[in-house]
Amino acid sequence: MNDRAETYAPVLDDGVVWPADAVEVGRIVDAWGVKGGIKVQPFSSDPQALFCTKKWFLRPGDTPSGALPRPSAAKSAANAAAPVAKPAAAPKGVARLAKPRFLQVRQARDQGDVVVATAEGLEDRNAAEALKGARVYVSRSAFPTPDDDEFYWVDLIGLDVVNKEGEALGKVVDLLDTGPNSVLRCEGEAGEDGKPVERLIPFVSAYIVSVSLADRRIVADWGLDY
Repeated sequence: MNDRAETYAPVLDDGVVWPADAVEVGRIVDAWGVKGGIKVQPFSSDPQALFCTKKWFLRPGDTPSGALPRPSAAKSAANAAAPVAKPAAAPKGVARLAKPRFLQVRQARDQGDVVVATAEGLEDRNAAEALKGARVYVSRSAFPTPDDDEFYWVDLIGLDVVNKEGEALGKVVDLLDTGPNSVLRCEGEAGEDGKPVERLIPFVSAYIVSVSLADRRIVADWGLDY
C-alpha cells in the first residue's frame, strides 16, 4: 500500500481533528476484562507506536484500505504487517463501530503478543466489543525519534532509488520482511512487456549507501542488470 493521506473528513464527531499523517499501527482484536479494556494486535514486534501517544484514532475494520499508509510501527524497516482476518460478527445486541472515532487512552501495556489498553468512554465489555476489528492509527509525528541508522517503514515507501552511477532503479513500493533483514521492493519504468521493472534490494549496509528522507532518495550499490 502506498503512503498516502487519510481520506476521511478531518474533523470527527467529537471535534477532534483526524491527523493528516495518520499511520495504521494495529487492530483491536477483542475485549479485555469486564471494565471496557481492549486487546490490540500491533503490526510490529516492537509496538512502541502504540505507547508513544495517548491519542489513538479508530476506523471501522471492514472498510477498504486502498488509500491508507503501509501499517508499520517499528523503529527499523525489518517489521512487516501481519495479515488480519475479517472481523467476526458482533455479539448480539452490540453495535459495531460504523465510522471513524477518537480514543483517549488511559493506559496501555504489553501482554504477551498483544497490547491491552483502557480508554475514556469504554466503561464495560459491551463498549469494548463494539470496537472489535477496528483499525488503530496514531499520528506519525508522535512516533519516537529513531536512531541515526534506523528508519520507520512508512518513511521509506515512495522514496526514489538510484545507484552510485546515478541511474534510476525505481521507487520503493513495499518492503519485504525476510527474517534476517528487510528487502526494498522497487518498481522502475515499464520494460518491454509493458510492466514496471521490479527490483528487490536488501536493506543492509552492504548494498545501501545512503538514505536521505529530506531528498526522498536512497542510493544503492546495485546495477541495472542485477
